[in-house]
Amino acid sequence: MTVIDISPSVMQFLLAFIVVAPLLGAVAALLPAPPGLRGKNPDQAVLRHGVTVTGAVLIAAIVLATGFDHDQPATMQATTDISWIPALGVRIHLGIDGISLPLLLLTALLTFLCALYSYFKLPAGPSPKAFIALVLVLESGTLATFAVLDLLLFFLAFEMVLIPMYFLIARWGGDQRRAAAWKFILYTLLGSVVMLLGLLLIGLKSGTFDMVALATDNGRGLTTSVQVIAVLAIGVGLAVKTPMWPLHSWLPDAHTAAPTVGSVLLAGVLLKMGTYGFVRILLPVAPDGMRTFAPYLAAFAVVGIVYGSLACLALARNGAKGDLKRLIAYSSVGHMGFVLLGIATMTPTGVNGALFANIAHGLITGLLFFLGGAIKDRYGTADLDTLAGATGAALYGRAPRLGALLAFAAVASLGLPGLAGFWGEMLTLFGAYSPAEGLSRPAFRTFMAIGAFGTLLTAAYMLIVVRRVCMGEHTPHSQLSPDDRTPPTADDPRRPTAAGSPSQLADIQTYEAAAWTPLAALTVLAGLWPAILLGLTDPAVQKLLAGGKS
Repeated sequence: MTVIDISPSVMQFLLAFIVVAPLLGAVAALLPAPPGLRGKNPDQAVLRHGVTVTGAVLIAAIVLATGFDHDQPATMQATTDISWIPALGVRIHLGIDGISLPLLLLTALLTFLCALYSYFKLPAGPSPKAFIALVLVLESGTLATFAVLDLLLFFLAFEMVLIPMYFLIARWGGDQRRAAAWKFILYTLLGSVVMLLGLLLIGLKSGTFDMVALATDNGRGLTTSVQVIAVLAIGVGLAVKTPMWPLHSWLPDAHTAAPTVGSVLLAGVLLKMGTYGFVRILLPVAPDGMRTFAPYLAAFAVVGIVYGSLACLALARNGAKGDLKRLIAYSSVGHMGFVLLGIATMTPTGVNGALFANIAHGLITGLLFFLGGAIKDRYGTADLDTLAGATGAALYGRAPRLGALLAFAAVASLGLPGLAGFWGEMLTLFGAYSPAEGLSRPAFRTFMAIGAFGTLLTAAYMLIVVRRVCMGEHTPHSQLSPDDRTPPTADDPRRPTAAGSPSQLADIQTYEAAAWTPLAALTVLAGLWPAILLGLTDPAVQKLLAGGKS
């Protein structure tokens, strides 16, 4: 069933356009604006250009989704297969199925929302032309990662995003931005070198780099020892990007230093590239190797879940001087732990849960980083102790709609039933209860119990953040400073307003509502109607785990 009947040639064009258009748009962004499109100044023209290109890509992605045959989500559609480097057998092979389509749509949506947000709130830094060009190159590389079906093209697309993200952090970031950018690039490049060796090993030993052919072969053309080595090498590179504990330490620094839109794109789409590689490459191509490492992957995953939650609790406590953006970054370590746990179960239930959690994390954490950036802009700091407020009145009193949306995103992140965050975590835990044949059921049930404990810790730190940032903290009179003990005068900035709050902040602006509302709406939609995602992913996952057989 398709919503709109679109010919195969048009579908091919749409997918190629989605991948290539941002790259062409990046080149155009660096050129002078043509007459009539310059606006009031060159900066405004290039920002409008960014919104236009990302908007066109989003529209093309939506049209592609409406032309997608939802009755056959396990079949590769909109495929293009052209010989590129005959000597190496490398082909320009593009295609989408029920696994990659949601990630393609998520990337197009988040990049458009970031471009729209930047049009009104450009981060401080060098030329806006360079900023927009880097965002568009980042979008092209991410979309290509989810669309290509050749191992070497996958690696090139996987690496394509590193340089633009490095410069977005290093040139438009906040404090310690250069150190954070270097840490990001060194971690990911070192992981990528090892990953390339694993991809070459698979391609040379099997005689093809075609991911569809390799998935159909299901590892039968590779010995167990080759599969084990390939999973270890490729898995390290993918785990760094995910990020998996203990290869995660670049993430909090990168998120803390990155500009708001950089954090949104890093959490919303770049982290998904690592877990997508596990599902698209390692599960179908090297199943025996994955079965060998699955218990270790699950163990690292649940350690990451608990570690990320404990780190957030430490940052959220009173007096810790914790940074809100850093806390959200550590929460990503925990949430991506659930994705890795679902993949490690090697079951349809667990892998579907992992893919669902991927999309949910992109929506919810993208929204959280938007909100964290907006709060930092208003207060001039993301320090949780400062945000809590010494007088016991914070966002609910100063910017009630902003406070309400932060509370909504927080409860969505902790996995409240009825919102998107619930289904992915629940399905991964169900998958761990009954893992694939050959995996230790007692071990995975232990991992399930630890993961379930992690959900309680997640609820604890998220509710602490909501209480402190949205409600503030009541400080006993004996602990107040002499200035705070003194009753405020009529012209004192601490003087309460008619609403009872010390000083009003700008509440949600129109452009912020435009950028944030789609994420909140989709979080509710996916939570209330999970079949909208599971109907796409489940047939594709079933076929993937069955060795290409429907």
